[in-house]
Amino acid sequence: MRITILTLFPQMFDGFLTNSIIKRAIAKDAVEVKIVDIRTFTSDKYGRVDSAPVGGGAGLIMKCQPILDCLKSVQKAKSHVVLLSPRGKALNQSKVRYFSEKIEDLVIICGHYEGIDERINYYIDELISIGDFILTGGEIGAMALSDAIIRLLDGVIASESIAEESFENGLLEYPQYTEPYNFEGLKIPDILYSGNHQAISKWRRKQSLLLTKKFRPDLFENFELTKLDKQLLNEQDTPKWEEEAIEKGHKFIK
Repeated sequence: MRITILTLFPQMFDGFLTNSIIKRAIAKDAVEVKIVDIRTFTSDKYGRVDSAPVGGGAGLIMKCQPILDCLKSVQKAKSHVVLLSPRGKALNQSKVRYFSEKIEDLVIICGHYEGIDERINYYIDELISIGDFILTGGEIGAMALSDAIIRLLDGVIASESIAEESFENGLLEYPQYTEPYNFEGLKIPDILYSGNHQAISKWRRKQSLLLTKKFRPDLFENFELTKLDKQLLNEQDTPKWEEEAIEKGHKFIK
């Protein structure tokens, strides 16, 4: 996959591209990421890329010419051009997965200052928003979108690590723990030491359901519960299947 990001501040991406999973993905040739400086395309003799809004108003607006000339320099027949905008549909995991599986060449335009010339919207394929809040520019949004996509590409992260993550199956992920067993009086649930993988899987499913219901009722309302899901949610206290798994695996419990 190829991701091209058009920005006025390319230096903001230095750390993003040279650390952690993104760096490894690039090294593995799972993705090619190109950062293009919009400023270098301006035809203004003073190097300006912005101007006061016509009709008056606060702030500065990014001009058409540098953005579009920059876009034309990288755009290909298969390019899918995205503009980060509060008008866009909210980014979610389904959209991220679509990008990772269906889009070979993604171009992301980062706005800045007070906004961009309205006419830029005629040259893009899709508007994307990362949330109902305002940032100083689209660079952080571009990093968020790129990171979410890249980590789903083949070979970047083990598929089993992704399968049960939050949002992948419509639910929040179940709780995760590390040693020690007892940390300042907070203990790891005994079921996780039982050695009974079927019971552990069942417990994790139940926790995912409960966490989603509590913290993301909007997701829970749209989730289609199975017969087992309904049984798990109706259980009171510690159910018999969990007690039996813990009892049989007591030798592993600290």
